[in-house]
Amino acid sequence: MNTLQVVGILCTFGILVALMMMRKLPTILALPIMAVSIAFIAGIPFRSANGEEFTIAKNILEAGSMRMSTAIAGLFFGAWFGKILTKVGITSTIIRKAAELAGDKPLAIALAFLGVASVIFAASNGLGMVILVGTIILPIMISSGISPIVSGIVLLLANGIGVTFSVGTLGVYIDVLQLPLETVTAYSWVPGLPLVLASIFIVVYFVKYAGYTSKAWAMPTASPMTQEKNVRAIALISPIIPVVLVFAFKVPLVPAVMTGILLTLILSTPKNPVQVTSSALIEGIQDTAGAASLMIGIGMLLNAVMAPQVAKILQPFINAIIPGSPVTYILIFGLLSPLAIYRGPLNVWGLGSGLVALLAAGGMNPVGAMLALRLTSNVQAVCDPTNSHNVWVSDFIKTDPNEILKKTILWIAISTIAGLILASFLVF
Repeated sequence: MNTLQVVGILCTFGILVALMMMRKLPTILALPIMAVSIAFIAGIPFRSANGEEFTIAKNILEAGSMRMSTAIAGLFFGAWFGKILTKVGITSTIIRKAAELAGDKPLAIALAFLGVASVIFAASNGLGMVILVGTIILPIMISSGISPIVSGIVLLLANGIGVTFSVGTLGVYIDVLQLPLETVTAYSWVPGLPLVLASIFIVVYFVKYAGYTSKAWAMPTASPMTQEKNVRAIALISPIIPVVLVFAFKVPLVPAVMTGILLTLILSTPKNPVQVTSSALIEGIQDTAGAASLMIGIGMLLNAVMAPQVAKILQPFINAIIPGSPVTYILIFGLLSPLAIYRGPLNVWGLGSGLVALLAAGGMNPVGAMLALRLTSNVQAVCDPTNSHNVWVSDFIKTDPNEILKKTILWIAISTIAGLILASFLVF
């Protein structure tokens, strides 16, 4: 019976992965369907008169929808903070200052925008912030002589770096692997450092040596935002306040972001602080509603695969794939890192969370599982054609999302392997 159940669970997993990759079924629906299907295959009842028994209704649908509450709160508060930075003019001022300092040199402009956009995305990320930053920096880069596709890659690399250090996304790893915030932040340099170095190398290579240049583009170099008045200089430190509080002073996520919001309002002194704050909260929640919905599905899937009945069935299979040495750890997650794209099984915003939770439950070092997921997430954040921000960037620069994938996947996969080599020394 166990063999049939293992086959049934793996087939369910594979079918839904295929449907997501072919865009026949959105991830937001696939995750709850997978959670309930796996539970039924494992023989978990939908409801039970015994209040202590593990059931689909109580433990998967109800409790699972709440499991990622820390991550969802981090998303909402991070988006709120990002909207305030936008409304008071800090985001646009930082970008203008970077453009002024870089002058008219394409490489200097690309590296400057890689740096400042990374800081902005560390403070707040998501499609809304990518669109906001992109509509300003893409025309500037292209008009300076950088080709449209390289300009788009710079923006996506900055987003990947920012997400790695974003306080709004740390909650995913806290909820999935039940790790304390201090542990998650302490190891952030492992996925972050290789991606930063790879991003700088990619930008220098494409701009200086690969000949990806163009003389002009048909879009104006200025947007309405570039005409706004600069905020005072002291307010420009605002984006890094929550990051410093979380990483350096170990302040919990929500208090760190709220402190950042308060200090931003004090430093920038907007004319209508109440209106700015309230409208930013509403708009921030609207921008992150899709990601929050995904996290509800992830929570259901996590509770399903971690159920005693499912864990018992899958235990032999999980034990067989747990890396037992640094070499197997590097090879398994390094060579399979492209499975993070197209909503694959190593994608943190879906099946990857359930897989690493199972590996950790099966005996794998949870820090090793976290680092593997965060490193493969670099591939997803930069390269995945199914990301909403990749789709928007591709549409803006008039290219196919798969062209960006082709130009970045090898570089980011190599940086992921480098990060796994670093991680292997820490966890084995």
